[in-house]
Amino acid sequence: MDDPLAASLTAFEKQDRLTVFSAEWAPVVASNDSRLFGLVTSRQVTVIPARVEYAVDLGKVGRDRMRWDQASKTLTVRLPPLTVTRPNLDEARAQYLREGVQITRDTQDKLTRDNTRVAEQLAVQQAANPVLLGLARSAAKDAIRQNLAIPLQVAGFGDVKVSVPIDGDVPKP
Repeated sequence: MDDPLAASLTAFEKQDRLTVFSAEWAPVVASNDSRLFGLVTSRQVTVIPARVEYAVDLGKVGRDRMRWDQASKTLTVRLPPLTVTRPNLDEARAQYLREGVQITRDTQDKLTRDNTRVAEQLAVQQAANPVLLGLARSAAKDAIRQNLAIPLQVAGFGDVKVSVPIDGDVPKP
């Protein structure tokens, strides 16, 4: 094969979405409920494990996002922004602490729904943490380098360099 871009695109053919990083944590949230004009109050504290995945949509990587420099034997692949999945809350592993004199089934269900909603919002905020995003971007670049360097070597291009900027990267001075 004489075309390093074709060899690289072939390496992506079978992968539409590449998960490059995942993060898991357990948000601690609390909600309150008041009934009978405030005479009966309840509180529930919940710890719900949450997981998000960071991925690259390889379906968006075509020839227009690749450049081959024959002189330096460098393939540059510009990736689209990473996608972050909606948090997956593992309610089966959730832990609950309930306080109140009498907590009815309706009250318990309402408190659980409220805490789940707040836990998901908190997990979305935590997934956008710059440190986690930086780790995910670094993992994406490493994964793409590994996925492309070996096929190019096998295709006979020798020792190649693979540069992987991601849309939104700030150029280093």
